[in-house]
Amino acid sequence: MVFRPPRQTSRGIASLFGLLNVNKPSGVTSRDVVNHVQRLVRPVKVGHAGTLDPLANGVLVVSLGQATRLTPYLHDLTKQYKGTFLLGRRSDTEDIEGQVETIPDAVPPSEAEILAALPQFTGKILQRPPAYSAIKVKGKRAYERARAGDVVELTARPVTINEIALLDYQYPELRLSIVCGSGTYIRSLGRDLAETIGSCSVMSALTRTAIGPFQLAKSTQLEQLTKDGIEPYLLPPLTGVPHLPQVELSSHQIEQLADGRLLSCNNCDADEVAAIDPQGQLLAILQRQSDEGDYHPKRNFAARFSS
Repeated sequence: MVFRPPRQTSRGIASLFGLLNVNKPSGVTSRDVVNHVQRLVRPVKVGHAGTLDPLANGVLVVSLGQATRLTPYLHDLTKQYKGTFLLGRRSDTEDIEGQVETIPDAVPPSEAEILAALPQFTGKILQRPPAYSAIKVKGKRAYERARAGDVVELTARPVTINEIALLDYQYPELRLSIVCGSGTYIRSLGRDLAETIGSCSVMSALTRTAIGPFQLAKSTQLEQLTKDGIEPYLLPPLTGVPHLPQVELSSHQIEQLADGRLLSCNNCDADEVAAIDPQGQLLAILQRQSDEGDYHPKRNFAARFSS
């Protein structure tokens, strides 16, 4: 068996294996973005990590080909947002997309009150997701039940807020910068913060500025993605696992990996590692099987690079 580097351009669409950093525009769903890419690269499988509501814009990581198997690792990446909220208002969807009610004679909180409340929303906190969310309740999406008139009360769940900072405040508009983990609902964060300072809020705008190393400043506009213009924007799959230690495999280990065999990896010292070739291409995600240094390919991409 001879290991060869990938030749995606010459192999054509069928060989696409990578990630797109797309700037999702407001007014379209994350699924709309995936469908747009899918039409360009069919029959290649396409997925995404980290749904953005139609109201929101910003970074959406779209995976192509076997890179769709990296979705759980993409979900683990820290996310960054800039959110805008209107205080003294509430809605059924917790944003301006729903039925917005302005509270008469609402008392504007002071900036000092807001700043004093922010530390309560850092670290691991419990957050009740919005009724209009994609969480499944007895086999149906919560938003489907809410739209049908059902009363939806979701259980609070733990989320991680790494940082939250005040960007600007001119009542009723409040702008926040948030760094958080997967599963955080920014509109619910605004709801809970407003309640803490004796008010209520709806989210009026949201921009995701980063997912891990995927930065908005380096994102691709949706209209730039055409049938003849996908590959220039395709990022290496390794970009999606920056949090995993990397280990370069020998040619013998690569052959073992292509056969799906256990690897003896004495220079691996983590439960999961990203196995790469001498050119820095992602070959597999390896998972520790024993204390003796045996690793099993949890995600194996090596076969596609061999002949």
